Amino acid sequence: MRIAIAGGTGLLGGLVVDEATARGHHGVVLARSRGVDLTTGAGLDEALQGVEAVIDVTNVATLKAEASTAFFEAVTRTLLAGEERAGIRRHVALSIVGVDRAPFDYYAGKRAQERLIEASTVPWTILRATQFHEFAGQIHATAAVGPVHLAPRMRTQPIAAREVASRLVDLAESPARGGYVELAGPREESLVDMVRRWARATGHRGPIPAVPLPGRLGRAQRDGTLLPGDAAEIGEETFADWLRRTTG
Repeated sequence: MRIAIAGGTGLLGGLVVDEATARGHHGVVLARSRGVDLTTGAGLDEALQGVEAVIDVTNVATLKAEASTAFFEAVTRTLLAGEERAGIRRHVALSIVGVDRAPFDYYAGKRAQERLIEASTVPWTILRATQFHEFAGQIHATAAVGPVHLAPRMRTQPIAAREVASRLVDLAESPARGGYVELAGPREESLVDMVRRWARATGHRGPIPAVPLPGRLGRAQRDGTLLPGDAAEIGEETFADWLRRTTG
């Protein structure tokens, strides 16, 4: 089966391409570097020829609601319009657990994306996943004041990115649900603990203070708003197992 992966050159997108290929599918990467502009639609119709399913893992590096919404609305409208023209059978998109509950500006764009998919004529499934184990390293790299790295206080139930990639391909292989699937890791973790353990495992020895973020977002991170519901599917690899696998 030909499966198109929007955002297939990113961290998760690369894992999705690898997983689809390992299962014998032909992965078609939708990205500017492959001649497809998902904001304008240039090259999209040609790329979707013969494709049966599309997996959307596109992303944008912004913390602003306006920029996030503009990006996800533009890409999603372009993708869905192209899929309608091509007669695509399944549209599978990645979203985030708690995106409809947490007051985070970036989430505004993801929720706008979800609404457009819900209203589309293309059969769809949305996978809402929790934060990836890789989130610890990302926070360590970005949450810093001068030489001091900070760790926001947050309850999370992180999942291995490769397990998310595998589930996305599962859904692309299956009939569209017209609904949501939640996926989370096997146990709840403290983000502070995750960041500190990742730092130690990768050679950082400086202090990493725990910081409660202010406002509604900070409260949502601490009160469990971003944890999965009771019906969530649960992955297998714990953060400790992932850390051993990736850092030795």
